[in-house]
Amino acid sequence: MLRPSILEDGFLDNIFDDFFHDTFGQSTGIRSVSAMNTDIVELEHAYQIEMELPGFSKEDVRAELKDGYLIIRASRKESKSEKENKRYIRKERYSGHYQRSFYLGRAIKEDDIKAVFKNGILMLEVAKKEKMPKVQESKYIAIED
Repeated sequence: MLRPSILEDGFLDNIFDDFFHDTFGQSTGIRSVSAMNTDIVELEHAYQIEMELPGFSKEDVRAELKDGYLIIRASRKESKSEKENKRYIRKERYSGHYQRSFYLGRAIKEDDIKAVFKNGILMLEVAKKEKMPKVQESKYIAIED
């Protein structure tokens, strides 16, 4: 759809997209959901990661440290009740999963990460590791007779 770039992220964006691009019940498989927005702040002793997970509960969220990567997964399954006799015209609930990963390095261990989930916000604090000073190694060249 052609429209001025000033409206690209504006209020009217969703209204026009919903009206002109809606397939009226047919799933396109593409989701444009704003989730897992993340802020990373450097503190004196740690890095603070704040991730938005609106609509998820603590049980839906998993954090894993694997091969130096911090992997955050959030999954949600839609439960359908057989007693529910509603005919939806449009239903905007998402079932599926999101995933993001951040490379922290192999020196970080599980004990270096603290996590708290409250009000749809996952707060992680990753302790900074002290850099090991590089020891300059002298390499001598053998001198033959």
